[in-house]
Amino acid sequence: MLRHELQPGKLVAGTVLVVAGVLYAGDAGGAWQTPWFVAIPLVTGGLCLAGVVALLTGLARRRR
Repeated sequence: MLRHELQPGKLVAGTVLVVAGVLYAGDAGGAWQTPWFVAIPLVTGGLCLAGVVALLTGLARRRR
């Protein structure tokens, strides 16, 4: 198996988008109520956090 380098920014972005999907899937299935405006700060904040993590990872790798 080929090894690839770990990219934590993509991991954070994927996790946040999966959480948003699960929230709305639970809402669609009737398990709970999720307001429509929850997705905007969740996705925006998650993508900003992923960008910061990717920036810090790039700086750490460049230093080594």
